[in-house]
Amino acid sequence: MAKNYYEVLGLSRDASPDQLKKAYRKLARKYHPDVSKEADAETRMQEVNVAYDTLSNAEKKKEYDFQLDHPEGFGSFGGQSGHSGFDDAQFYRRGAGQSGQQADFSGFEDLFGRFGSGFGGGHSQYQHDRRSKQPYKGEDQHASIEVELEIAYTGATQNITLQIPTFNAYGEPEVQRKTLQVKIPKGLKDGQQIRLSQQGQSGINGGGNGDLYIEIHYLSSTRLRAEGADVYMTVDVAPWEAALGQSIQVRTLDGSCVQVNLPKNAKNGQQLRLKDKGIPNKTPGHLYLVLNIVNPPAQSAEEQQAYQAFAEAFQQFKPRQP
Repeated sequence: MAKNYYEVLGLSRDASPDQLKKAYRKLARKYHPDVSKEADAETRMQEVNVAYDTLSNAEKKKEYDFQLDHPEGFGSFGGQSGHSGFDDAQFYRRGAGQSGQQADFSGFEDLFGRFGSGFGGGHSQYQHDRRSKQPYKGEDQHASIEVELEIAYTGATQNITLQIPTFNAYGEPEVQRKTLQVKIPKGLKDGQQIRLSQQGQSGINGGGNGDLYIEIHYLSSTRLRAEGADVYMTVDVAPWEAALGQSIQVRTLDGSCVQVNLPKNAKNGQQLRLKDKGIPNKTPGHLYLVLNIVNPPAQSAEEQQAYQAFAEAFQQFKPRQP
């Protein structure tokens, strides 16, 4: 059997689908040949793709786990007659040597997910379909990309490059690089999909191409993240602004500025909801301001004296229990 797919992804056999997806995205960022500095990035990326394609498909995973438990009865996964999938060693060879074309990512990470059910049942199924002369529509395929959260408010047109599993004229599986121009409309919620008609796997015997579905995810940080159509943004405030309930100006992600009245004695981490100021979806989300109280440094003598006066004014305040 080829490399253990769980080891390729750094996971145990009881890993959840969410853990599988996170591991895949992490490795895709590390090894994609257009961005990676690793010497064997192309090969490692192909290994990661094949491992994820297998383990994220329930039927393939079941078959693969059975083969792990009974190694004496099988060769490389997918290479035996009567089994779905494909020969992973052949997949690696045909996927190699295709980097070097520098794509314009324009803020995108070239992250692609599992496409349909891999190669649609493998080489034997493809040859059967070709011999039958009956037209077959190509499989729909799926990709996942990450973009800046600001795009949810403005929309954007960007170029992305994907590696698409397909068949050549001889019915052999290979990886095709495809660069597409994608229009992302404003108002998409995190996790929503864009459908690109007939950009999926090629049809057989004159059948139409499948569609390509691109799932949009917004980049997040400790200060900014999206949940569906809601947006959480950390806002720094001074201690006196929080204590006195002063009005502060906040620049939102659509570029506008809003005046926000803080409640008196606002606490660190407290959330203030700005209704319908989140992602402008058909049902608009809300913008939640997460307050972060920032204490100014006491560097000059005057600043230190001000802190001393503050301490004297609040002698009864005990931040720690005795």
